[in-house]
Amino acid sequence: MARPRKPLLSRDRIVETAGALVDSEGLDAVSTRRLAAELGVSGPSLYNHFRNKDEILDAVADAVSAQVDLSMFDEADARDWRAALHDWAVSYRAALSEHPHIVPVLAQGPGRRPAGLRVADAVFGAMVRAGWPPAQATHIGALMRYFITGSALGSFARGFVDDETAYDPADYPHLGQAHLLAERRQKVDDGAFETGLRALVDGLDLQYQRLPREQLPPAGTVRQRPKRP
Repeated sequence: MARPRKPLLSRDRIVETAGALVDSEGLDAVSTRRLAAELGVSGPSLYNHFRNKDEILDAVADAVSAQVDLSMFDEADARDWRAALHDWAVSYRAALSEHPHIVPVLAQGPGRRPAGLRVADAVFGAMVRAGWPPAQATHIGALMRYFITGSALGSFARGFVDDETAYDPADYPHLGQAHLLAERRQKVDDGAFETGLRALVDGLDLQYQRLPREQLPPAGTVRQRPKRP
């Protein structure tokens, strides 16, 4: 019998199948036995590519990190550090929103994941290049990860039920419209994220303006601050 042109099993195929399971059923759905069944192979064959389940989940998380746009941090990009940080955060959250069940793994940090490390490297490098001291650039990267992953862990609006009787004005005088939040989930959650993101970037901008002038790059090497829309 002729051998198949493509191998029956590959690292990419395992990651793709595991990612689909995580998206549809959550982290607990992934096991080597379940993956082997989904892939139509024997369980031990998975160990030719991954040592254990944790390595598989790491690879799934890294595949999501690879979807994050980093072009705004390129030295040739016209955006200044504020706009770059904002646009990157929006792209990062969009990727996580597509795969919310993997967020707890991503929230642990990049570890040894290549795509995750490229994200961390790009953010840190751009902040240092803009004039932030390395220690503060590290803090900014951590702060943004806390904010973005936290926002993707759940929906604020979905935490309220659509039953008006659940919010008796005698008990909750300020929640008279809370039953409407669930049906407006996307608008509420997106608005909350954008409000928080702008507050973070504006707050960082105030700190940036207080940096000693000698720490900042020479005039003309830092992109001009964009005008507010």
